[in-house]
Amino acid sequence: MTTLNFQDKLSELLITTAKQNASDLHIAVGRRPSLRVDGVLVSLQKENIVTPDIAEGLVMAMLNDEQKAKFAKEKQVDFAYSLADKARFRVNAYMQRGYHSAAMRLIPARIRTIEELRLPPILHDLSKLSQGFILIVGPAGHGKSTCLAGILDEVNHTRTEHIITIEDPIEYLFTQDRSIVSQREVGSDTEDFNGGLRTILRQDPDVIMVGEMRDATSISTAMTASETGHLVFSTLHTNSASQTVDRIIDSFPPEQQGQIVSQLAATLVAIVSLRLLPRLGGGRVPAYEIMLVNPAIRNLVRERKVYQIDLVIETSLQEGMISLNRCLARLVKDKEISLETAELHSLNPGELRILLEKI
Repeated sequence: MTTLNFQDKLSELLITTAKQNASDLHIAVGRRPSLRVDGVLVSLQKENIVTPDIAEGLVMAMLNDEQKAKFAKEKQVDFAYSLADKARFRVNAYMQRGYHSAAMRLIPARIRTIEELRLPPILHDLSKLSQGFILIVGPAGHGKSTCLAGILDEVNHTRTEHIITIEDPIEYLFTQDRSIVSQREVGSDTEDFNGGLRTILRQDPDVIMVGEMRDATSISTAMTASETGHLVFSTLHTNSASQTVDRIIDSFPPEQQGQIVSQLAATLVAIVSLRLLPRLGGGRVPAYEIMLVNPAIRNLVRERKVYQIDLVIETSLQEGMISLNRCLARLVKDKEISLETAELHSLNPGELRILLEKI
C-alpha cells in the first residue's frame, strides 16, 4: 500500500468504529482489526489479517513528525487523532514483539450530561462547589473521562469561571460558554503534568482538571491547589474509595505520609468510583460507588482507619452516598444486569447476596 492508501484504509476503519458504536479499535499483527462493542472484542471479518507492513503503515499514517520521533525513541506514544469533522480518537501506539500496534478509543463528539450518562443527581452538587479535591476512579475504559467531562461542562454552562485542564492527550473538546476553558496538552502545551501543575496557579484558575495523577508530585500539587481555594478534579485507576485513599497515602515515602494524611483529610470532598457493565439486552450501564466526605470519613482518613470507610458509605445513604454493592443490587432488581455480572464486579459478593434479599 502507498501512504495515501494507508490513510484511506485508516479512515475507513475509524468510520466503521464510529458507525458500529464501538468504544475502541485495535490494530495488531496476525489478526483482523477488532472493535470493542459493549465491552466485547469483535473481529472485523470483512478485513484482511493485519501484516507487519500494514500495521506499520496504519500507525505511521496517524503520526506527525514530532510523534514519529517520540515513537522511535520510546516505542510508544499517546495522542489524539481527528478524522476530519467525523470523529475523534484517543490513541496509544506501541510496539509488541517488534511489531507496530495501536489501541484507539472513540471520543464522542458531544459531551453528555449527567442525566444522559445515567449517573446520580448528587454529581450536580459537585459542579457547584468552589473548592476541594474530587476524584473519579475506576478501571481503564469504564467512563472516568466521560463522567469528568460531563461535570466540567456543567460548570462551563452554569458558572463564570476559568477552567484549566492538563491532559495527555486532550480528549473531549469543550465549547466555551459562560466559563473560559483552557485545555493544555502534555507534549504540545506543557512538557509534562508536573510542569503544567507547577505554573497553573499563575494562570488564575477557578477549576482545575488533571487528566491523571501519575506520581506523588502531581498528587501533592493537586491537593495544594485545592487547599488554596480551587476546585480540583482528577482520576486514578483504583477500584473503590477506600482503595483510592490508601493508594494516595502509599504514593509517598513514610516520612511524608503524616503530612499527606492531614492534607488529604482537609481537602478531599468526594470520590466517585465507576464501572460500565454489560446490560441485559445490549449496551452498557454504569454502576458506581459515591463517597462524600463527611466528618466521620474525615476523621477516619486522619486516623488512618481507611478500612472503616466502606461501612460509613453503606450507612450514609440519606446523605447521597451509595456503596457499589447497593448500586449493583438495584441494577439486578431492575433487570438491568444479570446476577452473574453483578457478582463478577462486586468487591464483596457475599454482602451483595444479602443486600439482594433485603431489597
